[in-house]
Amino acid sequence: MTLRTAILISGGGSNMVALARSMTGDHPARPVLVLSNRPEAGGLGLAGGMGIDTAVVDHRAFKGDRPGFEAALNRALDAAAPDLICLAGFMRVLTSAFTDRWAGRMLNIHPSLLPKYRGLDTHARALAAGDRMHGCTVHEVTAELDGGPILGQARIGIRPGDTPDTLAARLLPFEHALYPLVLRRFADGVRTPVTIEAG
Repeated sequence: MTLRTAILISGGGSNMVALARSMTGDHPARPVLVLSNRPEAGGLGLAGGMGIDTAVVDHRAFKGDRPGFEAALNRALDAAAPDLICLAGFMRVLTSAFTDRWAGRMLNIHPSLLPKYRGLDTHARALAAGDRMHGCTVHEVTAELDGGPILGQARIGIRPGDTPDTLAARLLPFEHALYPLVLRRFADGVRTPVTIEAG
């Protein structure tokens, strides 16, 4: 059985591209939709160029109406009938009504070594704390922000002179390696965490 996979994005879609490119051959999943909350998201064009259907639910049309926004997201998702959902730089906080509906079928990648630094500005926060290690985490999505079960992490060392931008740039290839690895394992029914170490 092929698992239909929807990918939600808000920006350039580099993690989306890594996921979509991985879902070939004997992979148990295939991308069927790339959905964005921003019509100008660069990843939409990349997805279209890869032959993946795209859709937009602009959150700005639902100002002050999060239930309405999430209902529109669900309508777009239902039309594609996904088995799995991957959040890949989707920059909207989702309510429990949405996450509960897709419980056990939705993944997210977050640029920190969770449970450290949930939320935004993770690279700057790791530097400000004087951390020696940084990384990214793929986890199941629950109603708790960046709080679902951890499925995988990639770890890199923080170097003298690192800035949030240099740290983010050095971490990105590890995100592109980790997320497809975890998706493949998850689609195969494997829930035990996996770790990638730099170097």
